[in-house]
Amino acid sequence: MSKRILSLLLVLTTSFLWSQPTSQQEKLEQRKAQILREIQEKQNQLESVQSKEKTVVKALQIQTEKIQLKQKLINTTEKQTKLLSNDMYINQININRLKNELVTLKEDYAEMILKSYKSRSEQSRAMFLLSSQNFLQAYKRAQYMKQYASYRKTQGEEIQVKSNELENFNQKIGVQKTQKQKLIEENEKERMTLEKEKLVQQELAQSIKKDKKQIVAEIKKKQQETRNIDNQIQKLLKAAIAAANKKTASAVAKANPKTTTAAETKATETSTKIVLTSEGQLIANNFRANKGKLPWPVEKGFVSLGYGDQPHPIYKTLIVHNSGVEITTDQGASARAVFGGEVISVMVLSPVNKAVMIQHGDYFTVYQNLSSVSVSKGDKVSIKQNIGRIRTNGDSGKTVLKFTISQNTTYNNPSTWLFNM
Repeated sequence: MSKRILSLLLVLTTSFLWSQPTSQQEKLEQRKAQILREIQEKQNQLESVQSKEKTVVKALQIQTEKIQLKQKLINTTEKQTKLLSNDMYINQININRLKNELVTLKEDYAEMILKSYKSRSEQSRAMFLLSSQNFLQAYKRAQYMKQYASYRKTQGEEIQVKSNELENFNQKIGVQKTQKQKLIEENEKERMTLEKEKLVQQELAQSIKKDKKQIVAEIKKKQQETRNIDNQIQKLLKAAIAAANKKTASAVAKANPKTTTAAETKATETSTKIVLTSEGQLIANNFRANKGKLPWPVEKGFVSLGYGDQPHPIYKTLIVHNSGVEITTDQGASARAVFGGEVISVMVLSPVNKAVMIQHGDYFTVYQNLSSVSVSKGDKVSIKQNIGRIRTNGDSGKTVLKFTISQNTTYNNPSTWLFNM
């Protein structure tokens, strides 16, 4: 009985394991579809740039992003292949187990049939009953013969069930082998196209080097613009911290005018570190506790420029700095708050570039490159609330949100805060 229970538990467990990868496979398939859409978008952008005879730098940037997406597609397919391999391994264990159980069952059944054959005559059965010493013994022998026949029938049925189960697992593993082969072929095809894309990228890079002086000047100009905006945001951030600290100091002095010390007053005058109230500390703790779990500041999109100092794809000595991340999304998309908080500033960084700063205790999130804003200073916002429309660049046709996270005035890498980035 204990063996049958263990077998049943194993079947249930493996059935559960069988169901789990299916949902994971579906998620990976959805992710692949999304990446393929993004690759097609990059291809459309590339064709648009080439047809309009835009600068080669833009064409190279789009080509680089397309290559990154191709690599993501290959990685996703590899995950699917690995998941199938694990699932096939579990199914093979079930097949081996069922084969062993069938061998044992068939051997027992054959032995039973042989014994039954040797004692098959009605005369021997009758003699078996008539040789009983008393009626009770005869009754027990009759019951034994009845149970023996029932056991034979049960074993035959169990062999049939095991055989059907074995056939099902064989069918499943056959389908999985076909799927795995298809994924391997898909991956090989994508690797070949990736190599071609890299050759195109190299050709673009070679053509760029011809106009190096002009291109470097363009990049440096854009970098200077970015630094100017970062400095502007830093000033606004310090002003917001100083204003919040002044408000806190005023509230503390008003509540305890005699006990407020000079040191406490001086501490609240800083513009680089916010003095938290008990409520602000609670908000900051909640924000910190969600590190790595925050939703993206857009409904869908991909990171087109990462955080920190990065070498330019062509001119390795030229460093591109980014205080946050740039996320490319669909035209007409909206920015959304990654956590509940208070809008402490709505900034106009240029005639076409607006930004929103939201406070979460001593953490601040900034959403740049908005064409319009749907919140005002002092508004309380909730998680995933739309705060403005993201601007689409007229030259490149790209819709890019620049997103930063800082604790006080110190920038953090958003990729460590946002979920699955």
